[in-house]
Amino acid sequence: MQVIKLHHPYQMEQILLEPVVLAMGFFDGVHIGHQAVIKKAAQKARQENVKLAVLTYNQHASVVFSKQPQPFKYLTPTPQKLNMFADLGVEIVYLIEFTSALARLSPVKFVQQYMVDLHAVAVVAGFDHTFGPAKTANMQTLPQLAQNRFEVIEVQPVLVKGVEAASTEIRALLDAGQVDLLPPILNRLYTTTGLVVHGDARGREMGFPTLNLVTPSDERLPKDGVYIVEVQVNDKWYGGMAQIGYNVTFGHGRAQTLEINLFDFKDLVYGEHVTVRWHRYLRAEVEFSGMDALIEQLNQDRQQSEDYLNNK
Repeated sequence: MQVIKLHHPYQMEQILLEPVVLAMGFFDGVHIGHQAVIKKAAQKARQENVKLAVLTYNQHASVVFSKQPQPFKYLTPTPQKLNMFADLGVEIVYLIEFTSALARLSPVKFVQQYMVDLHAVAVVAGFDHTFGPAKTANMQTLPQLAQNRFEVIEVQPVLVKGVEAASTEIRALLDAGQVDLLPPILNRLYTTTGLVVHGDARGREMGFPTLNLVTPSDERLPKDGVYIVEVQVNDKWYGGMAQIGYNVTFGHGRAQTLEINLFDFKDLVYGEHVTVRWHRYLRAEVEFSGMDALIEQLNQDRQQSEDYLNNK
């Protein structure tokens, strides 16, 4: 898959000359609604015997428009999103830097520069796709803007139990800890990544050694608490239990950590990057009266986690 990064205004020599079917969107989460857009574009590309391309953006629009910018937490940071595009058969990705200059571009100029000039024979997007200043253009106005220079294909929402699959819904479920409700929307378990670093070794002292993970600052974690997870280490998956929290049993004012106790795993993997699959929320973080009470609870958590993973 070829990834072409563009900063507005770009140089024409950056653009491939061959015709494409162009799927457009931010695609945070690459959920089943996004997958439907890309699959529809892939079908059209096969019909037209041209390559499948995606146009997407390097950052969320709120990063540019917010008066008090907050770091945006992505469901799929760009590297993960690109991997998913490749798995869906995308051949070309135009990764556009979302800037205020791009946001000010008129719908007419946007269509010319980011659809026509990208040699799109068809543009495919979700029903709610917008572009132009203040989102003035959408899939209802795009056919007129296209002026028969390319075909416009609008993809309708995908419903899960009567509710539209949407990135906002996924974020709300994550913030509520309801990771077990995400697989039907994502077509997979929710996953995050992390770098294994040294911790304070308290878990090892208690008989529950942990992987201490530093996660990308722009990646969205579920709410604080204890979860049933699986972790991929060196291409193999291991069951475990994770805690996101502040280790309040050992004092207050500590930084948030993500610690994972893996079952049947004893290796030292400091400096390794791992992938975490989030299965189910178990409980909130609790301040225990002491280490013995914490160990008793951890034994219960482990038993519950192993029972779940053995029967999933």
